[in-house]
Amino acid sequence: MPAPDESSSHDHHAHHAHTHADAQATRRALWFGLALTGGFAGVEALFGFLAGSLALISDAGHMVTDAASFVVALIAAAVTARPPSERATYGYARAEVLAAFVNALAMLALIVWIAVEAVQRLLAPVPVAGPTVMVVAAIGLLVNLAVAFVLSRGATGINARGALLHVMGDLLGSVAALVAGAVIYWTGYMPIDPILSLVVALLILRSTIALLKESTGVLLQNVPTHVSYAAVGRALAGLPGVTGVHDLHVWQLSTQTVALSAHVMLSEGSVWPRVLASAQRMLARDFGIDHVTLQPAWHTPPPAGRVIPVSPIVGPDPGRKSGRNMH
Repeated sequence: MPAPDESSSHDHHAHHAHTHADAQATRRALWFGLALTGGFAGVEALFGFLAGSLALISDAGHMVTDAASFVVALIAAAVTARPPSERATYGYARAEVLAAFVNALAMLALIVWIAVEAVQRLLAPVPVAGPTVMVVAAIGLLVNLAVAFVLSRGATGINARGALLHVMGDLLGSVAALVAGAVIYWTGYMPIDPILSLVVALLILRSTIALLKESTGVLLQNVPTHVSYAAVGRALAGLPGVTGVHDLHVWQLSTQTVALSAHVMLSEGSVWPRVLASAQRMLARDFGIDHVTLQPAWHTPPPAGRVIPVSPIVGPDPGRKSGRNMH
C-alpha cells in the first residue's frame, strides 16, 4: 500500500488529468456548436425575412445568442485556465460564472423581444410563406439536434449547461417554426406563427431563470444549494476537542470549488493539529469542501457583534435535515 502522501499525490494528479481532459472535450464541443449555429443563423435569418416568419426569425435570433454563448463560454474557459496571480489570488475560475450570468441575461432579453413581436403580429397578422418556413426549420432542427448531442456528451460546467440551454430553446424554436409552416401551408392560419413563438419563449423562460439564479448565487457568494450550512456547523462543532464554532462562512469560489472559513473554539490549544486534520478530512469527505480556512481559539470568548456560534450536539445527530442548534 502506498504511503498516505504518495496516495494523495496520485489522486491529485489523476484529478488534474481528468479535469484537463474534461476541459479539452468541452472546448471541442463548444467550437463545434459555434461553427454550426453561427453558420446557419445567417441562413435562417435571411429566409425568415424573405418568408415573413417570426418563428423563423426568432429561431435565427436563438441561434445568434447560441453562437454568442459559445464565444463567451470559450473566452471564459481560456480565462479560467489562467493560474492565480498577485492581483487574482483565487485565479479566474469565477469567469465562467460571470459568463453564464451574461448568457442568462441575453436569453431573457431575447424572450422579451419575441413576446413583444409576437403580440404585435397577433394584433396585425403578417403573411408567411409556409413551404419555405418548413424546409428551413427542418434543416435548423437537424443542426440543433447535432449540436445538442455533442454538447450533452462532451461538455461539462455551468457555461456548457448554459450553451445547451440555448440550443434546447433553439431546438424548440425549430420545431415550432416547422409546425407553424405546416399549419400555414395546409390551413392558411397566420396567427399560428406568433402563437408558437410565444409558447417557445415561455418554455425556455423557466430554465433561463434557473441558470440566472444559479450564477447569481455564486456571484453573491451564497451558501451552495447542495450544502447545508447548519449540518456543516454541527459537524465541525461535534469534532472531539471542539467546544464551539463561530464566524462560519461557506461559499462557492467557482461552480466546482466550495470554500469555507470559520473560527473553531477548542478545549485546549494542544488538540489543534488533530482537530485541523480531522476537520479537513470530514469537510472534503462529507460535504465536498476542499478549500478550508480554520482559525483556532481558546481561553477567550468570541467577540460580540459578529458571532454565528454553533454548539456541538450531545449524542447522535438527530438528522442533518432538522433545524440548527445555534445560540
